[in-house]
Amino acid sequence: MRWEAGRAALVCVFVASPAWAHFRLDAPEASLSQNDLGNPQKAPPCGDDGTGTATGMVTTYQEGDTITVTIDEKVFHPGHYRIALSTTGPSGLPEEPVVTAGSSTPCGTVPIQDPPVFPVLADGVFVHDAPFTQPQTIQIQLPPNVTCDNCTLQVIQFMSNHALNNPGGCFYHHCADISISKATGSGGVAGAAGSGGSAGTVGTGGSSTGGAAGSGGTTGAGGSKAGAGTSSDDGGCSCSLPGRGNGETSALMAAAALLLAFGGRRRRVTSG
Repeated sequence: MRWEAGRAALVCVFVASPAWAHFRLDAPEASLSQNDLGNPQKAPPCGDDGTGTATGMVTTYQEGDTITVTIDEKVFHPGHYRIALSTTGPSGLPEEPVVTAGSSTPCGTVPIQDPPVFPVLADGVFVHDAPFTQPQTIQIQLPPNVTCDNCTLQVIQFMSNHALNNPGGCFYHHCADISISKATGSGGVAGAAGSGGSAGTVGTGGSSTGGAAGSGGTTGAGGSKAGAGTSSDDGGCSCSLPGRGNGETSALMAAAALLLAFGGRRRRVTSG
């Protein structure tokens, strides 16, 4: 009888114990060192309960980059994740969403931003009511016009049907230190060579196509220099003019034609 009473007490203790959920932030590199379960992670905004050790890792991106966020949920509990960005460090992170209690637990539901509003980048991520079999990854695009040297990327987990954490309530938290620089343009594309002209020069700071050189050796927009002019043939004589403007080319060609015609008539008279 005494053993039966002791066993009943143990069962009651076991049932009353909350099923704690835990996760690790695997990418980007977390700002705090994590153990196998992802601790520390309870205290907002980044999980530090006073025992955290900074990793010193800063992951660098450019504005508008698509980044990879990977979490590994080590202890299951139903819920979902939210990803947010602060350009001024942890103090600029948004508040946690307001929790509505469930029928049997204080952690029932929270609103999900759809679509998300900056500084929230993604919400309702990895919604699940069964354990994951592997780490979960999502691609998130950074805003195209946001840069900062001391950014904080935050990933929080909301746990439904859950007892309150102390601290942390219905949430677990991880952060990553990142920097976002201005996007740099790539080299431009060289323009194609036109008729009698040379290829355009390569643009800088972005994609720009040099114009093709005009007929007769005139320089097209973006061209590096005038190309060779057109050729004319008279009496077996082939002549080539250097690249010039349309008017100048026409005058020179006309003069050349007169000289060639005169030389041809003189040769025919002498031979007769």
